Amino acid sequence: MEMTTALWSFALVVGLLTLTPGLDTALILRTSALGRRRQAWGVVLGIQTGTLLWGALTSAGVTALLTASQLGYEILRWAGAAYLVWMGVGMLRARAHPGDGAEDGAADEQDEQEERADAGGLAAGWRRGLLTNLLNPKVGVFYVAVLPQFIPAGAPHFAAGVALTAVHVVEGLVWSTVLVGFARALRGWLRRPAARRAMDRVTGLVVVGFGVKLAVSD
Repeated sequence: MEMTTALWSFALVVGLLTLTPGLDTALILRTSALGRRRQAWGVVLGIQTGTLLWGALTSAGVTALLTASQLGYEILRWAGAAYLVWMGVGMLRARAHPGDGAEDGAADEQDEQEERADAGGLAAGWRRGLLTNLLNPKVGVFYVAVLPQFIPAGAPHFAAGVALTAVHVVEGLVWSTVLVGFARALRGWLRRPAARRAMDRVTGLVVVGFGVKLAVSD
């Protein structure tokens, strides 16, 4: 298999994976729809940083330890499950601010308040996205199982692996741009406290569900 063929084939596989709704999609939509633009892009960059790290570690042979060490996998699995449940419960307990939901006369003031609240949110979003990705051992197992199959024989293993991972990162960034744009279009509706509470509850349930699923999975 030539490198060009490998890149296109891998792009198709991870492209389908990227388009499949999951935890990453829920986090990006929720953060962006609530008007936290900087934090939303932080989440996006954190997720893609985690993807790049998984790809690099797999290419270096480090993540093979996940499949070789049951203890290592279990530690990472339970840490990831606990983090997701903690994050999801925090969303379920969130309350809309008293000033949220102001009508047309106060809309501009609310936008300014949201921008101030979002100041510095890039770093916070990046940490959340990175931890969510790195504490999911299934991402590592996916890369261990799939990535080596697309590295051409005779190609530099690490360089080829990172190049393939970069394809996944680019596709993730493109799809995330679509998600952020879609969510931003819903901001008018999400100015209402009831809508914000519904958004937090739905996303919180999804995140807790992923955490429970990770905890009980084999």
